[in-house]
Formats: sequence, C-alpha cells, structure tokens
Amino acid sequence: MRAFTWISLISALNLALAAPTCKAKGKTSTAAAPAPTSSGTSSSGSGSGSGSTTPSNSTGGSNGTVALAWFAGYHADVFPISNISWNKYTAMNYFVAVTAADGSVTLESSDQTLLPQFVQAAHSNNVKAILTVGGWTGSQYFSSDFATDSNRTAAAQTMMKLVQQYSLDGLDFDWEYPNAAGIGCNVQSTQDPQNFLSFLQELRKQPGADNLTLSAATGVTPWAGVTDLSGFASVLDYIEIMNYDVYGPGWSSVVGPNSPLNDTCMPSNATQAGSAVSAVAAWSQAGFPANQIVLGVPSYGHGWSVSVQDATGAASASDASALVAYPSFNKGQAAPGDKWAGAAGTDVCGNATPAGGTYEFWGLVDNGFLNGNGTVAQGKLYRYDECTQTPYVYDPTSQVMVAYDDATSFAAKGAYIKSAGLKGFALYETGGDYNDILLDAITGAVGSS
Repeated sequence: MRAFTWISLISALNLALAAPTCKAKGKTSTAAAPAPTSSGTSSSGSGSGSGSTTPSNSTGGSNGTVALAWFAGYHADVFPISNISWNKYTAMNYFVAVTAADGSVTLESSDQTLLPQFVQAAHSNNVKAILTVGGWTGSQYFSSDFATDSNRTAAAQTMMKLVQQYSLDGLDFDWEYPNAAGIGCNVQSTQDPQNFLSFLQELRKQPGADNLTLSAATGVTPWAGVTDLSGFASVLDYIEIMNYDVYGPGWSSVVGPNSPLNDTCMPSNATQAGSAVSAVAAWSQAGFPANQIVLGVPSYGHGWSVSVQDATGAASASDASALVAYPSFNKGQAAPGDKWAGAAGTDVCGNATPAGGTYEFWGLVDNGFLNGNGTVAQGKLYRYDECTQTPYVYDPTSQVMVAYDDATSFAAKGAYIKSAGLKGFALYETGGDYNDILLDAITGAVGSS
C-alpha cells in the first residue's frame, strides 16, 4: 500500500509494489447485488465477463483462515467505517501510520479521530483491529529506526504505546522495502532485513506483546539479501504477499496482468515479473511456511492507453471483436483512471509523479466498463487469460484497456489459497470493491475446511 500519492516513474522494481492510494474522492455502494453470472471465462468478446461464485455471508475464520482487508483512512469521507462488511472479515488493517525522522510514528489528525472509531467498530463485530505502519510513502525511516539496539528498543516502546492508546489487537509493518530504495529517498542499508528481524524480536519481548498479531506486507520476492526467513516466521503471525502492481504502465513494456495467479505459462513476449504461485514458492523455499502466508489481492486494476489496432489487431473499432494478449500501449498517454486515481503531483521525495490511471472495481462500474453485477458492459471487449487467471476489459471508443480482477479471478485466487494451504487473503482495499462482488467471490472459494 502506498500512502497519499501514486507511484513515481522510477526504475522498475520486478516486485509487486504496494497498492495505489490517493486523496481523490470516489463513490461506492454497500447495497445487495446479484452475483456475477458466468460466461465461460476463456474467450474474448463483447458484452460478457465476470464469472460467479456463491457468496459467503458467515463470519468465517472457524478454520483459522484469515479474511483481511485494509481500510484506508483517507477514503473515509466516501467509504466510511460503517460501510465495512464486518461480518465477512476476521481482521481489518487501518491504513496508515508513517515513520518519521525523529524515530516516532505519526498519524494524520483525521486518523487520530477515526482510529478509535475503527477499533470500536471492529471489536463490536469480533474482528481484530490492526494498525498498518509504513506504506509506499511512509517507509522512509524504517531503516534508521531499526538500525541500532537503542533505536529498536525505542521503536518497540513507541509501537506498544500506540497499541495501548488505541486498544489495538496487532501491528502490520508495510516496509517498502528493506534493503531497497522503495519510493527513491528511503534510508537504506544492507543490514535492513536483519535489523527488521531484531526489531520484531525486541517488540515481542515488550510487556503485552506476546498476544499481539504481528504481520508484514511484502513484495512477491523475499527481501534482498535474505536466504533464510525462518527467524521471521517465528515472530510474525503471517506475511501478506502483495501480489499486485506486477505489471503497470509506469514500469512495464507491454500491457500485462496487475495480479497474476500464475506466470510460468506466459508467452515469450511477456516478462515473468511475479505471481502468486511464484511468490509463495520463493517465500516458502526461503523458510517461511505456506500456512503463515496471506495472499494480498487488489480491488483495483491499471488502465492503459491502447490503440484499437494494438488492442485487437483490427484497423478500426467497427472491425474489432477480440483482444490480443500483451499488446503494446501508448507510453506518452496515461489512462484517466477513476475518481480515486489521483492527479499528477509531487511525491515525498520531491519527484514529479504522473496521474494514477487506476480503476477500483467500483470505478469500472462508474465508468461504464462493467455492469452493476460485475459483468462486462455492452460495447466493451473482454479477455480472460487462462495462464494468469486475470481479466482485461477494453473500451474501443476511449481506447483504454484495464487489467483488473473480477469474480472469476478472485474465485481462482481463493481456490489456490485453499489448495496451497495458505493462511488466507488480504484485500487492498475494502472500499474499492462494489457490492462485495470480489469479497464474496474469494470467501466463497476459500470456504472452510
């Protein structure tokens, strides 16, 4: 997750970066809606799309499965705490507190007001209330905060004060990334992973910390320079692998999936930049057990500016009938995105950032790509990629293609979570869904054992 601004056009990380966040306002709904209907999912065409699953309305978690989402405090004006479908989650992460140069952890004044309301609502629904620290723009000082014994002790004490002040059930560390530049101006050291582990061990020693839920949001590959993650597994309850932003217009050469389930079957013109399958394999092989891995799943997709000829191989929109795989795109023209996509601006490092160009699932409905039940709107072209288990939707008029997730792809991710013995799922973000279509699809597929 990234706080307050969209990704800058820095050198591409072949990692799943954090989910986009922004200050722009959006619209969502919590009214009941019919589940999407299946249309086969393996074809390209017009006016068809998302498949269906049977929604699960139970509290869940009876089998130990984590059903988690991030709630973005900066979207609370349009997606308030009361809109959360609490009965469908076991835990909820409040996003976000950020690191500071003086070693403190800071919350926006609005978050200081909202966080107690969030915790109260979570507890009244028997849901764990967890605070996320860091994010794409909030990870600048993790390295220095954890660099020495004294700093780690002070940081652990600071975290426990937050826990006590807000009656939190846990802490989620979204360091993007240890021993990597991240947004570009993070303090960085080759000792970051070891210092992170030492901090977590110190945190666990603090009075009252033994019962806390501690987690870390990670990229699709283990932290740079780390070959043995077993120490982290002993102090963290789980990690959330952020399997999204794998392809994006700011760092990829062709249009590709935002959140691929698998990438081993990709064609030669596509880059294997990461997937759920490869990420779980990499973290497991490095000593982090699969049953402590939570799969991060996105409520949004990336928009790309793609000509009709590149998107379909046809000379004109009237001749277009099917989408091609991994097309080229116009790197000089950004897709407009939805109301939450964010305008161009300047990031915390002082670098210029482009417009977001992303579409939440509700944004695809709002912008006419999808119908209210999640199926593809008339006049739009749809392709479901069987290798990566991800959909694409294209508007020949606006010439915008969106690589996103729908009920079919979320059901596939849920089935994988169950078959691979993973801990559960983490949705970024809960306000990005529409009528719980994505949430119901993945919870229905994960089921109970």
